[in-house]
Amino acid sequence: MPEKVTTIPKGDEIIQRVKAKALANDKFSGCSQSVLGALQEEFDIGDMQSFKAATVHSGGFRRGETCGALIGGLMGLGLAIGRERMEDTDTYQKAMDVSDEISRRFKEELRKQFGSGQELKSTLCTEIQERVLGRSFEFPREYEAFLEAGGHSDTGCPQVCSIAAQVVAEKILEIKEL
Repeated sequence: MPEKVTTIPKGDEIIQRVKAKALANDKFSGCSQSVLGALQEEFDIGDMQSFKAATVHSGGFRRGETCGALIGGLMGLGLAIGRERMEDTDTYQKAMDVSDEISRRFKEELRKQFGSGQELKSTLCTEIQERVLGRSFEFPREYEAFLEAGGHSDTGCPQVCSIAAQVVAEKILEIKEL
């Protein structure tokens, strides 16, 4: 009997690479850069300046605010589909609509992958930490406790980065029809 050969469609390969890169990147801290860097590398978008700009978004600005992984993903989305001129309000509105969709999809994927019937109420880092790690942490004061709780394990924030990278990559591929 001949061996069955399975091939992964190109889009699925890209999504898997982006997810793996984002997950691996977050081992160095910096969820926003972890996601943005993976998207930049895979889709050849942005530059070092945009990557550097993502430095300060991690950990919800270290205050538990909007998830840095999602911010990095949305920065990548903006680089891929954002407007180039302020006057281009059509492109602006389309990008904002896609951004809303990404945020909803991100929360849905977090619920699925981390298990729980309840949808997240927000994309706040503190709420995501509670879902993923059982509690939230105050940075930088509780950073060691965050690490001890598995914050940078494959099932902690790196997985959150992987999810953010996944949903954005899926949307970029859909929009660009790659």
